[in-house]
Amino acid sequence: MSTTGRSAARSTGPLAASCVSTQNPPSVVMEPATGHEMVEAWLEEHMEDLISWRRHIHANPELSRTEFGTTEFIESWLVKAGLEPRKLPSGTGLICDIGPDGPRIGLRADMDALPLQEYTGLPFASTVPGVSHACGHDAHTTILLGTALALAEIADQLPVGVRLVFQHAEEVMPGGAIDMVAAGAMEDVSRMFAVHCDPRLEVGRVGIRVGAITSAADTVELVLDSPGGHTSRPHLTSDLVYAIGTVITGLPGLLSRRIDPRTSTVMVWGAVSAGKAPNAIPQTGMLTGTVRTGDHATWSLLEPMVREIVEGLLAPTGVRYQLNYKRGVPPVVNDELAVRMFEEAIRGLGPDALADTQQSGGGEDFSWYLEEVPGAMARLGVWSGQGEQLDLHQPTFDIDERALAAGVRVFTNLVLNAR
Repeated sequence: MSTTGRSAARSTGPLAASCVSTQNPPSVVMEPATGHEMVEAWLEEHMEDLISWRRHIHANPELSRTEFGTTEFIESWLVKAGLEPRKLPSGTGLICDIGPDGPRIGLRADMDALPLQEYTGLPFASTVPGVSHACGHDAHTTILLGTALALAEIADQLPVGVRLVFQHAEEVMPGGAIDMVAAGAMEDVSRMFAVHCDPRLEVGRVGIRVGAITSAADTVELVLDSPGGHTSRPHLTSDLVYAIGTVITGLPGLLSRRIDPRTSTVMVWGAVSAGKAPNAIPQTGMLTGTVRTGDHATWSLLEPMVREIVEGLLAPTGVRYQLNYKRGVPPVVNDELAVRMFEEAIRGLGPDALADTQQSGGGEDFSWYLEEVPGAMARLGVWSGQGEQLDLHQPTFDIDERALAAGVRVFTNLVLNAR
């Protein structure tokens, strides 16, 4: 038998395939990395950058409508990534698109700081006297910047387009969100999402709920005046202090009897001033406070109701008054489908990542976006799990910086899971 014949004979039989495989192994075909895997690789490579960006923004806080440096900082990194951000004409706030055209998912971060002195003692503490990022907006901005740069590397794989909204002036009413909407931020956006730092939740956990997650927040300012007079003869004048006292107790009390308590409506005075002498009825006085509600329909009823009650309370006193009612923002009401999308994205952090959360009495101008399209806001855990749980707007507020990566994962999961 020839050698050729013997080789042919050996190639037959039940072991033929393994013999051939051993002598000539096939080439291994590698599966391309998924979008989620590429985001994880980006985070592993750039975690130190995230921390550096957050600390830069934290050390250089800017008040509402003066976020010029922060806007330029964000813009420079987006341009380096090959993106084309659009800055608002005011120079604060910008919009940037990634991925395919068509209906987009909107992601928002706020950039402004508070007029509050920082007392953290951190090496990267605020360098601006009387101004600090005590509400976590430095983290929000960093998370959205990280999301932008991670998605930019996989833009051709995105199942949906993304609109990044870096917003100015959240901390002042009625909020910079109105400017962003007017600038076209919501054009072609089908749903809008945001996260907000929550120092009551541990890092790695994110809270979400269907329905109202924040409240409407309006300001009431009441300026009163009377002829004044001697405290021995109140019948000869209009007793301004008595009138103030009537409104202080009467307005919150009557509102609580006129409005369904299930709407979480509350009126609280924050400041009162009138007079200096114990034996003189003052001529002028002022009351300021807030009225909040978790119900959108109730929000539209509050101003006329407050005016009606104040008029009824003050009419018998003879005191003249001027009521300045300043509407703030509506409540953030989370859309059910948007919440389900958030829940799926949050579960990507781990089996215990999804947390319940309660409605807050605080106001958030993210609500203006939800007047345009459905969406949702989630609460991002920033507590280390050890030590005191500091509250927002405290001069010692800080975050566990591991929350930055968690926020990027949630945002990128929202986009990559979109169907």
